[in-house]
Amino acid sequence: MSLTDEVDVPGAEKNGIPTGKPLSMGQQVLEKGAQMLQSFKPVNQMSQHACTFAFYSHDMTRQIETHHFITRVNQDFLQSAVYDTDHSTGRLIGIEYIVSDAIFETLPPEEQKLWHSHAYEIKSGLWVHPRMPDMIVMPELKNIAKTYGKFWCTWQTDRGDTLPLGLPSLMMSPQAAGAEVVKPELVKKRDDKYKLSKDDLMKSRIEIPEPEWINPTADYWRQHNKCFQLDVESTEIKTHTDYS
Repeated sequence: MSLTDEVDVPGAEKNGIPTGKPLSMGQQVLEKGAQMLQSFKPVNQMSQHACTFAFYSHDMTRQIETHHFITRVNQDFLQSAVYDTDHSTGRLIGIEYIVSDAIFETLPPEEQKLWHSHAYEIKSGLWVHPRMPDMIVMPELKNIAKTYGKFWCTWQTDRGDTLPLGLPSLMMSPQAAGAEVVKPELVKKRDDKYKLSKDDLMKSRIEIPEPEWINPTADYWRQHNKCFQLDVESTEIKTHTDYS
């Protein structure tokens, strides 16, 4: 089996995929027709696949491997759909927006608290582009090392949810010490899958410049031991009469 092969698991509903009826013949025809006739321009702009790790802001004992399918909108802004795997059975578990340090510095402090830095993920070898040699992606690694991300998880598959239940959860990035260190067994599993070595990658990235300044308002939890959670609040519905 080559590195690009994947295995689709029979009985996928037993492995976290929502239970449902198989696609009907009519639905399959519709799917094929849509692929041939419709435009998928936004999706086709996804040009990078990055694999890394993330923690739930409200429970740092829960760490997950994440797969980011990234569109670079311009030199200062990227957007990504986040999946739990890169197999065809992958579940869309969230979204991440990534901005340059220049854009981040323009954000209000209250907004900055929701973002995390990427320098450690890059320098440590945790952030990888599967099947792409580091030498090829080095310019992009240097760019991303100076960025900040805001990642909302919408489907907590790691706790066994077979549907996206509840509210989105803000995610945090790995760091070098404390509770923010990625569990070694998670890294080993990922490295074995892609035939990588985090330690070797870290050595090869030693010359990636450290950001001159990582804004301390980002990675807010590190200094304040506080997280941010969404809550549901009942409110009145606005109608067109409210604007008269």
